[in-house]
Amino acid sequence: MRVYLDNNATTVVDPHVFSEMVPYFCQMYGNPNSLHQFGSESHPALRKAMDQLYTGINANDEDDIVVTSCATESINWVIKGVYFDKIVNGDKNHIIVSEVEHPAVISACKFLEDLGVHITYLPVNSDGVVEARTLRDFITDKTALVSIMWANNETGMIFPIEEIGAICKEKGVLFHTDGVQAIGKIPVDVQKANVDFMSFSAHKFHGPKGVGGLYIRAGQALSPLFHGGEHMGGRRSGTLNVPGIVGMGKAMELAVDNLDFEKNNVQRLRNKLEDAIEQIPETLIIGTKEQRVPNTILVSVKGIEGEAMLWDLNKNGIAASTGSACASEALESNPVMEAIGAEADLAHTALRLSLSRFTTEDEIDYTIEVLKNAVTRLRSISSTYAYAPEWHVSKL
Repeated sequence: MRVYLDNNATTVVDPHVFSEMVPYFCQMYGNPNSLHQFGSESHPALRKAMDQLYTGINANDEDDIVVTSCATESINWVIKGVYFDKIVNGDKNHIIVSEVEHPAVISACKFLEDLGVHITYLPVNSDGVVEARTLRDFITDKTALVSIMWANNETGMIFPIEEIGAICKEKGVLFHTDGVQAIGKIPVDVQKANVDFMSFSAHKFHGPKGVGGLYIRAGQALSPLFHGGEHMGGRRSGTLNVPGIVGMGKAMELAVDNLDFEKNNVQRLRNKLEDAIEQIPETLIIGTKEQRVPNTILVSVKGIEGEAMLWDLNKNGIAASTGSACASEALESNPVMEAIGAEADLAHTALRLSLSRFTTEDEIDYTIEVLKNAVTRLRSISSTYAYAPEWHVSKL
């Protein structure tokens, strides 16, 4: 049996999404900016797709959603755009992010630090979540931007975005959220959350790879990352990826339509797997079920390196990960585990299991069996398990 439990890295394209995309590869393939019929015939599908995106996140007609290549592009655009708008050409010099943001946020901020920008990396609690009251203490009159993710890509923990958005609005500070791991799993409402910018990526909610978006609240200026044309209202140059946009719109519609299924069925299967893992002695799951998105488990198994477990699962046909796919080639300790104060032996044992609406009961039953056998086998050959120290998480 082959079981895919790495849906926080990427998802299968929903067959309904693929069907919507197909005509725009070889039948209606014209550049939509061209004046001839080949270009204009795709306009109705583009308008429909954009409407699906606006509806899916509750954006207003006056707001902008700009199509990008992915969330990494969107994140870089916001952070570097704010740098030019508010720091180089303004009187600000401070950006606040959490210490558990996606590598796209952290790396962009490290780049700006080299240019002299002051970056605050907010600490998290023992569940790996920024508490809203912590943010308030760090905002100053020099703060240009706060960027806090909606849900964490490794733990699945949901951040208090509405409280954070309210604080940023009160303080007059721009607020960006990485919504990648929230869309399709929990309700996302940019109006209710007082979000100025939100990045997202279609392939995280059963859309195609290579297309994403950036929500921009009405009235917010943002210097373009790309120059060279008047596409997307002059905000983002480049010929539109019509199949990708059509697919992303349909995927957004289906993601919202399936939120109840995520909350009920996907969460039930996640809990079944999690309950079985908790029966294995000396395992630790990060965060409470109630505060996580419905599909995600980050577990550490004492005495077993995460990579060793990963390969044992892989040879039995089960796909999982040790954390963010954008950093998975580096065999380092899990940064979220480090952020919550886990010691090195614990931080190296993290395994992420992430389900989707296509995950089945049989697949979870099989995974439970394989996982238990893998723990037994790997511990039996471990030279350090019997002598592993007691686990300690300093922030608990």
